[in-house]
Amino acid sequence: MFAKVVVGADDSETAAEAVRSAMDLAKRFESELHIVTAYKPKAARAAADKVPDEFRFSLLTNPADVLLTELASRAKEYGLDPTVHASTASPAEAIVQVATDEGADLIVVGNKGMHGSHRVLGSVPNSVAHHAPCAVLIVATTH
Repeated sequence: MFAKVVVGADDSETAAEAVRSAMDLAKRFESELHIVTAYKPKAARAAADKVPDEFRFSLLTNPADVLLTELASRAKEYGLDPTVHASTASPAEAIVQVATDEGADLIVVGNKGMHGSHRVLGSVPNSVAHHAPCAVLIVATTH
């Protein structure tokens, strides 16, 4: 039914719940799982060759890569072999772009931001739902 599932994630608990739901679906339908995160690139404050070795790893490692490595590890423990995607686009644009590029059948996002003024002003789940190239599951991650 769903050959390719894309899920958007950040480092929040609500995103973790959306990822868990996407993993459940991917496992149930034997789907490819694609995990997407968006980030704003930051310039390094010092040249890498002038940074002591004990600090070099943290300076040169992007937090998005750390997050995706952690989420991929969780998915692998669950028996999945996910593909991860880091993007400098806005979160909604990144999710929709990966879904389009990968030919996804389903996008999974949490409902964070679907309440109050965010719903009207363009939250991530709202934007994804309006621009997705496929079905969208908005998981109840906040109450």
